[in-house]
Amino acid sequence: MERYTPSLIEPKWQAYWAEHQTFKTPEDPKLPKKYVLDMFPYPSGAGLHVGHPEGYTATDIYCRYLRATGHAVLHPMGWDAFGLPAEQYAIQTGTHPAVTTQKNIATFKRQIMALGLSYDWDREVDTTDPAYVKWTQWIFLQLFKRGLAYQSEKPVNWCPALGTVLANEEVIDGKSERGSHPVVRLPLRQWMLRITAYADRLVDDLKLADWPESTKTMQEEWIGRSEGAEVKFPLVDGNGELEIFTTRPDTLFGVTFMVIAPEHPFVERLTTHAQKNAVEAYAHQAINRSDLDRKAAKEKTGVFTGGFVTNPLTGQPVPVWVADYVMMGYGTGAIMAVPGHDQRDFEFARKFGIPVLQVVSADGTVIDGEMPEAMTEEGVAVNSGPYNGLTTETFKKKVTQDLEASGQGKLRVEFRLRDWVFSRQRYWGEPIPIYFPVETDGDPRQGAAHTIRYDMPMPVDEAELPLQLPELEDFNPGEDPAGTLARAIDWRFFQRDGLWYARETNTMPQWAGSCWYYLRFMDPRNPTAAWSQEAAQRWLPVDLYVGGAEHAVLHLLYARFWHKVLLDAGHLNVPEPFGKLVHQGMILGEVEYTAFKLGDQFLNRDQITTNPEGGYQHKENGAEVLLVRVPEEDTEKKGATIILKANPKITVEARAFKMSKSRGNVVNPDEVILAHGADALRLYEMFLGPLEATKPWSTTGIQGVSRFLERTWNLGQKPVSDLAPEGDLLRLMHKTIRKVGEDIEALRLNTAISAMMIFLNELAKTEPLPRVAVETLVRLLHPFAPHLAEELWETLSHAPSIQAVPWPTYDPALCVDEAVTVVVQINGKVRGRVTLPADSSLDERRTAALACPDAQSHLAGKEILKVVVPPNGTLVSIVVK
Repeated sequence: MERYTPSLIEPKWQAYWAEHQTFKTPEDPKLPKKYVLDMFPYPSGAGLHVGHPEGYTATDIYCRYLRATGHAVLHPMGWDAFGLPAEQYAIQTGTHPAVTTQKNIATFKRQIMALGLSYDWDREVDTTDPAYVKWTQWIFLQLFKRGLAYQSEKPVNWCPALGTVLANEEVIDGKSERGSHPVVRLPLRQWMLRITAYADRLVDDLKLADWPESTKTMQEEWIGRSEGAEVKFPLVDGNGELEIFTTRPDTLFGVTFMVIAPEHPFVERLTTHAQKNAVEAYAHQAINRSDLDRKAAKEKTGVFTGGFVTNPLTGQPVPVWVADYVMMGYGTGAIMAVPGHDQRDFEFARKFGIPVLQVVSADGTVIDGEMPEAMTEEGVAVNSGPYNGLTTETFKKKVTQDLEASGQGKLRVEFRLRDWVFSRQRYWGEPIPIYFPVETDGDPRQGAAHTIRYDMPMPVDEAELPLQLPELEDFNPGEDPAGTLARAIDWRFFQRDGLWYARETNTMPQWAGSCWYYLRFMDPRNPTAAWSQEAAQRWLPVDLYVGGAEHAVLHLLYARFWHKVLLDAGHLNVPEPFGKLVHQGMILGEVEYTAFKLGDQFLNRDQITTNPEGGYQHKENGAEVLLVRVPEEDTEKKGATIILKANPKITVEARAFKMSKSRGNVVNPDEVILAHGADALRLYEMFLGPLEATKPWSTTGIQGVSRFLERTWNLGQKPVSDLAPEGDLLRLMHKTIRKVGEDIEALRLNTAISAMMIFLNELAKTEPLPRVAVETLVRLLHPFAPHLAEELWETLSHAPSIQAVPWPTYDPALCVDEAVTVVVQINGKVRGRVTLPADSSLDERRTAALACPDAQSHLAGKEILKVVVPPNGTLVSIVVK
């Protein structure tokens, strides 16, 4: 018998599919459509690891099944190829980012093709390709024309040493996370996208999407929609009004101080002469800290301005403080502080000796004296004048109406979401297609004095797109916050009709290309439009979108925003881009076994404690204890515990970790394919467990799947008979067809594989082998192990490709067992079983259970109190005494 050799079979069929364009998207409009999309990868230098194929294999199985069930399937792949790693490599080596990117794409594509994934490669896109950049820039111009792209000076974390703006998360104690370089806060001109204009729709339209509830919740919380009141507090000197937003207008009678951000425009107006030096010193220090730093600070700090505003309900003066935990980027940059009913305000008031008032009570009881702690729950109003006795919800509505009637406030919806900072001071990104007039008497490229009119942005003519990056030799951002492109003088400045202009030197963020790639896939070679209306009508929305949960917020939010803008502009026809969304779980490294060791002696966790350096030490003598790896073969499982074979008293800890180079637990798919074949890798990753679950890799586990494929291969080498399958085998075949099809549709791919394994076991015991049964197994296996299925289909004397063969159908009547086993339970214990016709009634099953021979000794002389037969009829429960 010829041996199963994946290294020969798999390249053969991959070449066949490529030559015959087996997976080319059908043009027939009569076929029902399915658009199935993977979140396209960033082609890093490290290549694929075994976590990548998990989602890709799941969608591939689904697509192969859909084609076999008569669907036109759009299943493309491309590359999210702009990004910081390629630019950093360019800075270090001088290699152009485009060269690095294309090299990485080639590696990724080779690895993906080796997995036998059925992508339509004619639709491949690369976000760095000028033909793609052109339409990314075109979409930016649509945003600009609709007033949704604008410039704003925003305080940013600028690191001169690194020559870049840092995210809040990258700044620790005023220094860069990378290199510990000084970071300064300075205002920088940025391009912003007005995503807040779509905040309501981004929340409301989530109901149209079939997404995990956890993902919807994350989107809702990120957008942070809250309903409350805008309230005006007049300055006591009559020099303006301080506006605040609050979700608890029912606590206005409990306001004992106000807090404004150090950047608030009223700081100077409210600060008295006596407090001027203290306020200026505090504000200067606070402004140089990142927002994240300010929010995370455990100790609240602040300075009294010396100024007061008037409470619009009580008419009483309220002191105004400056504190860095309030920021201009959130709300109005000012808050009313109610220490009796807000924990943060309570801590601030206690620290600075500010009064704490009770204005809400759980049951209407008024506390005698000052409140010992903040009461943050809703309740009943107290000490609130005419509003006393009202519930929180009623009070909120009534006081908001009253404030609106008196011109002192109004109902307002506020969002946590902020407009999207769209600028990057980097080289490797899409140039923003905007230019500005330049006032000069000479040639600015030659150093002539000039002024760039940033207040007069002009869009690049659409006919001139794409605006391409200039060629540079030095990709280092430098110390100019204007960005890398500011150094490309000949590219930046240009003359037209005798007038000088300057191009925008900021580039777009990596998010830009991934916001709309699903649209370009519909019509990727269209030279005159980003996509045609016909393509949008045919393919939208994406029917299934699969990718990691790490993209649950920003990528999905930004893509939905752009989609809605393009819908409003008349370029799209559906309100949401992605119908069903599935997040594949993470594949961890192999399980690691560890135990504590002091010298040659193993210890249990209760014998050790942690030391100040984060290591371990002996509880009694303080000696250093090491956590060491233990080979799996030196351990054994005892109940729920893993122990050392050599010392059963020692407990071994077993844990799988996220794959990482530093841990040395990354599994390369190339090595797995070399050892076991791509079909084994595909099948194993699907057999590990539910698609959404996190699960550890196991090298020994893949061997079991390899044996299943070898057994299937061996079965396919045996002679087959044209005799039809009968009896139990016939029923099992039809049940397996139904089970595998239903499981693929629900992405329960692990249980589909289990069903095929059961079917193979029965087939292996059958002689002669019915051709129909063997062919059915091969057709069911095809989406999971396509190379093996193609080879076996050819062995069975069929012309390729098996992808063109319709999915097998089942007879529902044959999916029902002829007989059913009914369990007889007496007082909760199984006492016997009876076999009855599958169509027997519940009464017949009750009678048979009472007559069960094995149960008679347990019924003799007993009074039968109750007999329960559940609707499925597989159990009869008898209660006796």
